[in-house]
Amino acid sequence: MKLHEITSTPGSTHRRKRVGRGDGSGMGKTACRGEKGQHSRTGSSYRPFFEGGQITFFRRLPKRGFKSMSHVDYTLVNLDIIEANFDAGETVNSETLRAKSLIGKAELPLKILANGELTKAVTVQAVKFSAAAAAKIEAAGGKVEVIA
Repeated sequence: MKLHEITSTPGSTHRRKRVGRGDGSGMGKTACRGEKGQHSRTGSSYRPFFEGGQITFFRRLPKRGFKSMSHVDYTLVNLDIIEANFDAGETVNSETLRAKSLIGKAELPLKILANGELTKAVTVQAVKFSAAAAAKIEAAGGKVEVIA
């Protein structure tokens, strides 16, 4: 197949509808807009979410909840992930977790949670630790380092 032999799939392209170009086209006179009324005039359109005059869907629903201005999202990592992927003496932080593809690219602060057991002495650097996670890391002989 050559570049000049490529054709589009039949029915995938359509001719542009040229309205208002004479009665012989079948789309002359009123240009497919009907006779009279609001939408026969130029510039006529409905606003977004218009539902024919009834109250729009989002206005029928009650207001609910709020968004806290001080809320912080964290990248969460459990101790069982650290146990399975790190050896004793290694340092666990965002960079090492990302290098091993254990967390995504999102630049969120790291928080360590206590799900699972830890038997290796590792140094863990994170912005936040749950109290149980910090206790388990120190019980295994590791170090907890809170970074700002």
